[in-house]
Amino acid sequence: TQGISARGDCFNDTVQEGVLLFQLVIYIPVLTFGVLLNAIAFWVFCCRLKRWTETRVYMINLMVADCSLLFALPFLIYFHRREHPTGKLCFTIQCIYFTNMPMSILIITMIAIDRYIAIKFPLKAKTLRSPLKSAAMCGLLWIILLTYAYFHPEFEEGKEQFCFQKRTSQPKYSSLLSICFGYFIPLGIVVFCSVEVIKCLKKKMSSSSHETKLIQKALHIISVNLCVFVLCFSPLYIVLLLRFVVDLAGACSLISKVRVSIQILACLANANCCLDGFCYYFAAKEFQETSSLLPPCMFMRSRMNQSQESQQATDQVVT
Repeated sequence: TQGISARGDCFNDTVQEGVLLFQLVIYIPVLTFGVLLNAIAFWVFCCRLKRWTETRVYMINLMVADCSLLFALPFLIYFHRREHPTGKLCFTIQCIYFTNMPMSILIITMIAIDRYIAIKFPLKAKTLRSPLKSAAMCGLLWIILLTYAYFHPEFEEGKEQFCFQKRTSQPKYSSLLSICFGYFIPLGIVVFCSVEVIKCLKKKMSSSSHETKLIQKALHIISVNLCVFVLCFSPLYIVLLLRFVVDLAGACSLISKVRVSIQILACLANANCCLDGFCYYFAAKEFQETSSLLPPCMFMRSRMNQSQESQQATDQVVT
């Protein structure tokens, strides 16, 4: 009992003013550019592109997740500044916020797996991949994450005093599972798939200047996407893991510092909504370039297998 009461004194009553100011400085541009870039991306992927591909399905779902996260950000800022008590509105916004960040991570993971299959197994990819299967996978992920968010104890009304502020320092093993399965396992998958695709594409460089240039652009896109993914999410999830360790150890002197770090690094993770918008742009651009180059590339190939592999190496990766 003494340990629990001691842990209850580990928190300051208010969020530090410097943290609130930092959130405003980051979130105002994130909201402005995030809404603009995602609106343009919706127009491009829903209206301009004619052919449905697996990656187009994933991109649209990623945009939905990003837009939902952007919708929750103004509430998050307000709740932090006003120390809004928990209630139905808080419960709803927390469900939206804590569903869509993992959803973004999992969709990016699915895109990495999809590219890996398309490049490493170009012939089997015809049966393993389809836009309908991609849509079904996304639908399943939405159902799982929404169900988890709704029934997860952290989101129960009245569990915490203020919205978006964890005041209890009791370690939650469910949070550890969320951190591992929600980020670190997907991180391993994304890194493995991206590295394998990059290695495979480098081997497929041909003497054709057009195709070589296109594959080089694909390599650049994959590398940038991987860096954005790691830089945006890794710091936050490492500190979340540290928070679990600190709670487990009962290190009262560190809890407030870790809490501030989480609030700051969450800004970086949420900025991924804007960076995804730039990724959408380059993906759409390469999609159109690839479509225009496919016929001559295929015409120049003398064997059917080479033609199929060339198409997969250019079309499926960059889109």
